[in-house]
Amino acid sequence: MNWIELDIFTTTNGIEPITGNLLNLGINGFVIKDPGDFKEFLENKDSNWDYIDDDLMGLSDCETTVTVYLPENSQGLDNLNSIKGILKTLKDNDLEGSFGRLEYELKNVREEDWANNWKQYFKPLCIGDKILVKPSWESVEPNEKRTVLEIDPASSFGTGQHNTTQLCLELLEKYIKPGDSLLDLGCGSGILSIGAILLGAEKACAVDIDENSIKIAAENAKKNNIAKEKYTALCGNIISDIALREQIGSGFDVVCANIVADVLVAMSPLFGDFVKENGILVVSGIIDSRKDEVLNVIKERGFELLETSEKEDWSAAAFKKA
Repeated sequence: MNWIELDIFTTTNGIEPITGNLLNLGINGFVIKDPGDFKEFLENKDSNWDYIDDDLMGLSDCETTVTVYLPENSQGLDNLNSIKGILKTLKDNDLEGSFGRLEYELKNVREEDWANNWKQYFKPLCIGDKILVKPSWESVEPNEKRTVLEIDPASSFGTGQHNTTQLCLELLEKYIKPGDSLLDLGCGSGILSIGAILLGAEKACAVDIDENSIKIAAENAKKNNIAKEKYTALCGNIISDIALREQIGSGFDVVCANIVADVLVAMSPLFGDFVKENGILVVSGIIDSRKDEVLNVIKERGFELLETSEKEDWSAAAFKKA
C-alpha cells in the first residue's frame, strides 16, 4: 500500500487539540516536531552529549509540525477531508491565534492529482439490506433490487466506504419511516441525508461547517432526483451560531450526526432541541476508546439508548428522546 505524508503546521499549544482530534479519527500514529521539546532537551542538565546532528539542530527554530501518514485509498481521502474540517473548526474557534496557522501540506502527491485519481478507489458497495452506494460513472444491473444511492464525494467526507458511514446508514435503514423529517449534522457529501430520503423520509436538512460540503451535498441530492423542496443544505456551526439553529428549526423525527467524539460531546446539549419527543437520534464516528464516554454524555441529556453497533474500531448508536 502507498502512503501519503501530511504535515499540519501549528504551535506548541496546538499539538494537544490536533492530536486529540486525530485519535478521534482513529489515526494513532503521528510524528511531532516542536522547538519547545528541543529547548527542553538542551536545558536538561542530566543529559550527556558531545555532538548534535545538524538535522536535530534544525528543530531549534522549526515550525511546530504534526505529521501523519494516510493510506492512498478511499479511506485516506475520507481522513484527509475530515482533517481539513477539523483544522477549519479549530481555526474558527481560535480567536487569539494560539494554535498557529493550522494549515496542511501533502508530500508524495499533489492534492489535485489525488482528488482526480480517487475515482479508482470508489466502487459500488452494498450497505445494509436495502442500499447500494455507487459513483455516477459506475453502472448497475438493470434488475438491481436495492435502492441505488448515487454519490460523488469529491472533496467532502462520505463515500460510503468508511465504517462510520456504513454504521450510520444501517441504523437509518432500521429507524427511518415513510414521511419522516431528518436533520443531518456534519453532512459532508450528503450521503446520509440523501440516503434517508431514498429510504422514505419526506424531507431532510443537511448542515455542515464547510461551504464546499454544502455545495457538494446539494449537487448529490440533485443527482438522486430529489426535489429542491425536500432537501435543504445549510452552512455553519450549530454550536456557536444561534441564528443557524433557529433557521434549522426543531421537531425532527430523526437526527443523525456522523462526526468525531469531541464534536458529538460538544453538540450533545443541542440534540434535544432538534429531536421531537420520542424521536430518534443516530450518532456515529465514535472510536471505540471513546464509546462509553460519548454514550453516557448523550444519555445524561435525556436520551434512551436503543442499540449500538460496531465495525472494527468504530461504534454507532441509536437513541430515543425520552
